Amino acid sequence: MFGISGRTQKQKGDGLEKLDLEKAKLSRSLDKNIEMMKKIFRSDDTFIVRPFQNRTDRKIRCCAFNINGMTDAKNVADSIIKPIVLWEPSGRISNIADEIMSSVLTAGEVTKERDMKKILSAVLSGDTAISVDGISDVLIANSKGYEKRAINEPATELSMRGPREGFVEPIMQNLAMLRRKIKSNNLKFQFRTFGTETNTTVCLCYIEGCVRKSILDELNRRLDKFQIDGIFDTNYLQESIKDSPYTPFKTIGSTERPDKAAARLLEGRIAVVVDGSPDVLTLPFIFIEYFQSHDDYYINYVYSAISRLLRITGFFLSISMPAIYVALVTHHQEMIPTRLLFAISAARKGVSFPSVIEAFLLIGAFEVLREAGIRTPSNIGQTLSIVGGLVLGQAAVEARMVSAPMLIIVAFTGITALSVPRLIGAVMLTRTILLVMASMFGIYGYAFGMSILMIHLCGLYSFGIPFMSNITSAKNGSKEDVFIRVPWPHMKKQERFLADPPPAENGD
Repeated sequence: MFGISGRTQKQKGDGLEKLDLEKAKLSRSLDKNIEMMKKIFRSDDTFIVRPFQNRTDRKIRCCAFNINGMTDAKNVADSIIKPIVLWEPSGRISNIADEIMSSVLTAGEVTKERDMKKILSAVLSGDTAISVDGISDVLIANSKGYEKRAINEPATELSMRGPREGFVEPIMQNLAMLRRKIKSNNLKFQFRTFGTETNTTVCLCYIEGCVRKSILDELNRRLDKFQIDGIFDTNYLQESIKDSPYTPFKTIGSTERPDKAAARLLEGRIAVVVDGSPDVLTLPFIFIEYFQSHDDYYINYVYSAISRLLRITGFFLSISMPAIYVALVTHHQEMIPTRLLFAISAARKGVSFPSVIEAFLLIGAFEVLREAGIRTPSNIGQTLSIVGGLVLGQAAVEARMVSAPMLIIVAFTGITALSVPRLIGAVMLTRTILLVMASMFGIYGYAFGMSILMIHLCGLYSFGIPFMSNITSAKNGSKEDVFIRVPWPHMKKQERFLADPPPAENGD
């Protein structure tokens, strides 16, 4: 349903061919403009054509074009049509369009446009186009009035303390939330349009003086190459402009929280806002951001440090525990304490499958339950996950399909993986690879797999910034907010490690 090709297909065979907008030009005749607009929006019953004229001077004829459901009908009537109808022109008017725009219309924003593509984009976005007889220019009045979702706290990024607002779908509303957080004239917004059919507005947000110009230029260079018929979410862009597209680790961050996006902007990052999506991309993105939570900065630094260390530990346990257990039980029994080895042996008595098969069966069952819990309604999903896990786990142990120690290992692995939800995909793939290598080569296979993982992470970049910045070296940033967060008196100013370095002084 959502698989959109990167090339626009022409509609032929039904007798209808697309009007060439490059050649379409506005006329000074109102009747010809109405005929052309009707031809462009043929077979579209939501397109509204509202001709009207001034009651004092019948020669002042106009027509309003808008889309039903995208505009505020009351606003169109009160701020556009009514003022022109009731206007009493006096004296000789050199340009009726300029006079109407400056002295008649009461809409909040009115512009004059001649480019047909920009006119259609404005109409399709909810604005009203006003054509005046005898004038080839069209007035564009802001009349957006479609239904919008209320601002709520994002369900995927709940907070114990701090702001409770999250991004919504309309882009201007999201930009306003960022502007309320950062009241500075250095906050810049650059608009671009993508999608040959959807004409989706995308905004690049950054703070001038904080952002590194080379990163901004590289982002624009990649966006220039991006072509697609339609874009409905930030992931369309994310997969197309990211570094190392085949790595399971994201090199572009995302968030639904305005406070989090604003904090990233203060560090010199760029935020990419897509109209129609509540997710905002932030780039560059480094590995340690996976373990940083917005709550870390709103609660006591001691508790936030403990929480962050638990998340980091949980990530390594979630990818390592099944592999280490299988390696010890299969290849290195001498490394297990005697009593524990006897207990594991007794628990495995009568189990038909080897340990590695047990692990794969239980991990697969856990992932199926987790996926089912996500896709079903919230109340049913929670019940399904809890009851399914208890019943299936107990039944599998009693039937001697799996052993109790393996069930404990997989259950703990699944729980620790949930402590870093943004790493779920990478955890699943990494855990599987380490498990296979440990089952074949024991603890040496696990160590080799971890070495390959670290080499892979150290080789990743995000728009020229090393993915492991702030971990492997202090050159690109501060150590005050890596594994733990220090108290705020030591973090009074945001670390702008992405900004351009100051110019060297003469003689250096």
